[in-house]
Amino acid sequence: MSDLDLALSIALGIGLAAATGFRVFLPMLVMSAAAYGGHLQLGDSFAWLGTPSALTLLSVAALAEILGYYIPGVDNLLDALATPAAFVAGTLVAAAVITDLPPLVKWSTAIIAGGGVAGLTQSITAVLRAKSTVLTGGLGNSVIATGELGGALIVSLLALAAPFAALLLVIVLLWLAVRMLRQIARREPPPARSS
Repeated sequence: MSDLDLALSIALGIGLAAATGFRVFLPMLVMSAAAYGGHLQLGDSFAWLGTPSALTLLSVAALAEILGYYIPGVDNLLDALATPAAFVAGTLVAAAVITDLPPLVKWSTAIIAGGGVAGLTQSITAVLRAKSTVLTGGLGNSVIATGELGGALIVSLLALAAPFAALLLVIVLLWLAVRMLRQIARREPPPARSS
């Protein structure tokens, strides 16, 4: 494997992992469909992701997850469950596409880069949803859910088509989200002191 191929597989893994921070199952579904269609090479131990059974199960899970984020209250519960799940899913999708590396290097990269970026993305979106719940009584959460859905789909597809562009997009999206959180934090009044 050339250095460029290795860099592409790592960028692909990080891009797909970041997308799992927006939605856990949709990027896995996109990856499964690409593998099933012969457009994505998976590691041998992850070949099951390209089977019709995996495609069917991930389709059902992705649909349930997407719909759940549009139900007030359920969306916040899903965020609580999705935070650890995103870390695991990010690690798995990164490991599935990073091939031809020794196992220790592959899994270290998948856990640190894949799981790390998935956890960071999910944490930022969970904070945004929590702020939206407080500021809008949950009415603005559907806007965030739609943005997350779009982010998961765009980043997943872009990661397959242009891994380096997806990596750049992830960096820009995370930077914008952090700026937005800082602006929201500045607008909130400081907590009242009790005397």
